[in-house]
Amino acid sequence: MVSARFAGMEEVVRYSYRLRPGSTVASGLEAEWHPCRFLWNEAVYQQKSGNRPTFGTLSKLLTEARSRSAWLREGSQVVQQQMLRTYARALDQPFTVKGRGRPGFKPRKKTRPALEYTKRGFSLRGGRLVLAKGVSIAVVWSRELPSEPSSVRVFRDSLGYWFASFVVRRTVDPTPVAEGGIGLDWGVRATATATAPSFDLPYRGYRARCAAELARAQRKIARRRRGTRGPQSRGYQRAAREAIKLHKKAARQTRHDARVWAKSVVDHHDLIAVEDFTPKFLAKSTMARKAADAAIGVTKTELIERATRAGRKVVLVRPAFTTMTCSRCFARAKQHLELAERTFRCHDCEYTACRDRNAARVILAVAERGHTRVDDVRQSDHLLRAAGGLRSEREISRLQAGEALISLL
Repeated sequence: MVSARFAGMEEVVRYSYRLRPGSTVASGLEAEWHPCRFLWNEAVYQQKSGNRPTFGTLSKLLTEARSRSAWLREGSQVVQQQMLRTYARALDQPFTVKGRGRPGFKPRKKTRPALEYTKRGFSLRGGRLVLAKGVSIAVVWSRELPSEPSSVRVFRDSLGYWFASFVVRRTVDPTPVAEGGIGLDWGVRATATATAPSFDLPYRGYRARCAAELARAQRKIARRRRGTRGPQSRGYQRAAREAIKLHKKAARQTRHDARVWAKSVVDHHDLIAVEDFTPKFLAKSTMARKAADAAIGVTKTELIERATRAGRKVVLVRPAFTTMTCSRCFARAKQHLELAERTFRCHDCEYTACRDRNAARVILAVAERGHTRVDDVRQSDHLLRAAGGLRSEREISRLQAGEALISLL
């Protein structure tokens, strides 16, 4: 049985494909990128000078600059306008979000090319991508496009491979009807621990499996490095590509497992309570390598996006005191649990469970009661107990035993 809540509706998604440009076409794409990077840096300079450029102001400046500079006229106006539109959109984003800052300069040696084309700047002819100025590129069609693309983003990755990301509309697939909720606690020993053991995401350790091969490639990089003077040799570049390939392979495997696991969780649960965990601080700890291999942030983002598209209810619960709180009576431990202590024991109701499993059940209980913090649940429970509307399981068991004794008398 499937849900018809989103059946027939359309969503905007991206479909990415590998490109096979020749050396001449690749040089042309890089030549197209340099004017766009120059315009971006000029917009940043305008903003740092005290002005707040809008897209209309930047478009007028682009028209004047193209009339004076033949170098800018050689590039596509569509791509240059899209670069300025992207900058204006980034400037309008709220910068109070943690980890987000204002757009900065794009260095020539460190920034990888990325070109955006609207509908009037590209077309698909004979299975090839034809860009402005007559640039034709072969596309590896790994799957069919669901509809006519409205825009495309051509970019190059760290290995030098070119890709095309099309923006298309597709019909939303019906989501299976699901009832019940699930709580998820993030960790390093297991990437995700759920309230039900069948939905756990174990730590695979793909980067740890290729650690020896990666260390060998990194030693080769160190031997062939010339220093800071002059460009590096081709042998150094080949060694660097080998190390990058190993990193990307492990990252692809981790992302694949995250997608499969997220789909299973979303298909079987209507309420998904997720620990609002930010693994940034793990980069400064002794677990940095294992935490990076687990890719908690990527898995969390994939789960939230998939659940949102499916229409599931997602609740982000703050991680404070989730490990110290009992999932049965919500009593809090008086002392912090060390990392070596993997079993939670409640001194009030004598409940014993796996530490991560207990935290996942606490997260689910907090979300089911309409809160995002453990303290909010404790305060509301205290008020209800004071009013006589809520009792703990120990109190209920004692009352039941007293009623049974009275019936025997």
